Amino acid sequence: MDGLNGSGVSEFVLLGLSGSWETKVILMITFSLLYLGIILGNLFVVFLVIADSHLHSPMYFLLANLSFNDVGLSSTTVPRMITDLLTEHKVISFQSCMTQTCFIHAFGGTEMVLLIAMAFDRYAAICKPLHYLTIMSPKTCVLLIVISWVTGVIHAMFQFSFVINLPFCGPNKIDSFCCDFPRIIQLACSDAANFEFVVTANSGVITIGTFFLLLLSYVFILVTVWKRSSGDLSKALGTLSAHITVVVLFFTPCIFIYMWPFPTSSVDKYMFIVDFAITPALNPVIYTLRNKDIKIIATQRLSKRCHCDRFC
Repeated sequence: MDGLNGSGVSEFVLLGLSGSWETKVILMITFSLLYLGIILGNLFVVFLVIADSHLHSPMYFLLANLSFNDVGLSSTTVPRMITDLLTEHKVISFQSCMTQTCFIHAFGGTEMVLLIAMAFDRYAAICKPLHYLTIMSPKTCVLLIVISWVTGVIHAMFQFSFVINLPFCGPNKIDSFCCDFPRIIQLACSDAANFEFVVTANSGVITIGTFFLLLLSYVFILVTVWKRSSGDLSKALGTLSAHITVVVLFFTPCIFIYMWPFPTSSVDKYMFIVDFAITPALNPVIYTLRNKDIKIIATQRLSKRCHCDRFC
């Protein structure tokens, strides 16, 4: 069966992560534990925000959506990466490859906008405290979530409409554990350099532009707090430290991958691991350890559960 665009390639071969059989077993166990941590940690945050009325605020509403998005983002690649580690011939159909790529960019684009929304929420809370609940009304929060998803889907569809029309006639080997536009374009039966601008403009420029926009917003917030508190930045830094850490973890691999859209080495696939496995696993830990409300509520719920198990 030919590809969706009528080209001769009906499947791609993922080269994945190389190494001995023992190394692959260790990697499979490691990534399985990471994925379990991603699912449990992020869904715990979502459950906690939904179940506890003390967390029914704009900041935690956005955090729950970020956690939900992280589950989706990692699920597009990590489960297959785990199963492929112990598979000699790692084949993915043309249709599945295109679908995976679309989901990667839909979730990735959504996460970028969510991080912007969270930065805006912190700006309103710190710089406009008297108007915070008016600015971040329930309607505004829902609108921000809708905008995040719509932006992510439009971004993914734009990339998809561009790649699906490329001719593929071989080779069909992708030096990665998942499908993504930079690697797929390399396999097109045409001059890949002609398409470099499109990939860089759509993914690279958006990624680095969003990253610097977020950094500038955090600098603005810190400067505002510093002026109002006579040089005391501890409170603002305590509030923003988790956000800044998450932004740096998420965007650093993205900038590396998409600002050089035609990789000449396999380093970028290890950058993918950071974005799809490590960062989603660390996000719940970062927000939990650096958020007083979540730590207190989680501890209280755990102690109540232990008390109930003991006496019920």
